[in-house]
Amino acid sequence: MQLKWKAALAGSLALALAGCGGTKDTPAADATGAAATPAASSSAAATPAATTAAAAPAAGAAPAAFAQCAACHSTEAGKTLVGPSLAGVAGRKAGSVAGFAYSDGLKAAGLTWDDATLDKWLTAPAKLVPGTKMPFAGIPDAATRQSVIDYLKTLK
Repeated sequence: MQLKWKAALAGSLALALAGCGGTKDTPAADATGAAATPAASSSAAATPAATTAAAAPAAGAAPAAFAQCAACHSTEAGKTLVGPSLAGVAGRKAGSVAGFAYSDGLKAAGLTWDDATLDKWLTAPAKLVPGTKMPFAGIPDAATRQSVIDYLKTLK
């Protein structure tokens, strides 16, 4: 039984880390761990409608793109992992979860996590807050970002 739990955890972590994204020179890996090819990422099959449909989770469920977030953040109030809990993040002042060691830049940014700020943050955290500790390249697709934002707003 313990082996199954470890295998499930390893698979979840691999999927989450694969979603962390690549650089312009090194593409992100897909769910199998294989690097996405430029041709695959620009194929005609990946239409905006298909992307939106794929990113749309069942009501109340986390979108697939949230796996990237879940690798470091809990959705349970008061539970800090590598990053602070995302429970109640919508409307919260940035850098305000007690006991979490935020970067000086985020603490001083004066941001509130509303739709517009979350969109900018999820697009490119380091661009919005230079010096942030969050090692996340961002989510380039607007529909995917919106699905994550919509989900974050459900977390109480």
